[in-house]
Amino acid sequence: MELVFATNNAHKLEEVQQMIGDRFKLLSLADIGCHEDIPETGVTFEENAQQKTDYLKEKFNVDCFGDDSGLEVDALQGEPGVYSARYAGTRDMEKNIDLVLEKLGNNDHRTARFKTVISLNINNEQHFFEGSIEGRIINERIGTKGFGYDPIFIPNGYDITFAEMSLEEKNRISHRSVAVQKLCNFLFSIK
Repeated sequence: MELVFATNNAHKLEEVQQMIGDRFKLLSLADIGCHEDIPETGVTFEENAQQKTDYLKEKFNVDCFGDDSGLEVDALQGEPGVYSARYAGTRDMEKNIDLVLEKLGNNDHRTARFKTVISLNINNEQHFFEGSIEGRIINERIGTKGFGYDPIFIPNGYDITFAEMSLEEKNRISHRSVAVQKLCNFLFSIK
């Protein structure tokens, strides 16, 4: 069975395909000829994820899922949150990371979490799946794997950043893996 994942992020696609395995073939936006920017104007992860699936269902009439993920830093009142990808006003993750570190400064309160919400539109029904992982923000980038804020986030119970973990290690514990596992459990129950 084919499912469209509302992304052109090759890292995300690879992560999720590895978790789903070969029971479902994931297609990217480019695979279905969707080259438009899908609106993300919601104020919650749920709203943004649903905007993606609603858009694809309306324009392409495909079974699909989309996610919205972000980093929530407690000392920054939950920022960057839904604005994680454009926190510094651009999609430049280096600038986004710089802004988080700058705003935190010497603050010792560095607890944070990554959160993902997946919206699935299948058989003309909407379903939501959520995952999160608690951790902390460190003072400098460490590691070269992963993407986004991975080089400054250490999950609770670990002493390395997401950017130091192999894809397999990260997929066992990440916010996305928790949400995708819930998605998989649902998909496997209806297939």
